[in-house]
Amino acid sequence: MKIDVIKEPGGVFRVASDFDFDKTASFKTGCVYQMEIKRTRNPAHHKKAMSFLRFCFSHWSANKTHWDHMSEPKQFDSFRKELTKLAGFVDQAYSIDGQSFTVEAKSLSYGNMTQDEFEECYNALVNAAIKHIFNDTQDERIINQLTGFF
Repeated sequence: MKIDVIKEPGGVFRVASDFDFDKTASFKTGCVYQMEIKRTRNPAHHKKAMSFLRFCFSHWSANKTHWDHMSEPKQFDSFRKELTKLAGFVDQAYSIDGQSFTVEAKSLSYGNMTQDEFEECYNALVNAAIKHIFNDTQDERIINQLTGFF
């Protein structure tokens, strides 16, 4: 059973919703229950990261794309993966014979990163974008938009 809880002052956890409260109706007061606590991802932060990636992509692709044979969604997906690699969030995939490997971008999806890891990844993405995408930018409007993501 999964239920959402909120930590309150004094270390007490409270059931987060009426729906989850109903799930606990059979629990007896004073009994010990074991819970596995996972911090859920912040959807607003994930949305901000995707907006940041789209902003970076639109700046980068304005005159630099060599992927014109791909659809725009595929270009964006490839761009996102490459920037994630530049940020250092990668997995190594080994060949069947174990003699070689490729570097693949980590997935940014909810199930594949904790909130803490996602925050670390977001900061690394910002740093990678500043270094590799916006390094020669002099346009104040672009710089102001960029700093809005910090």
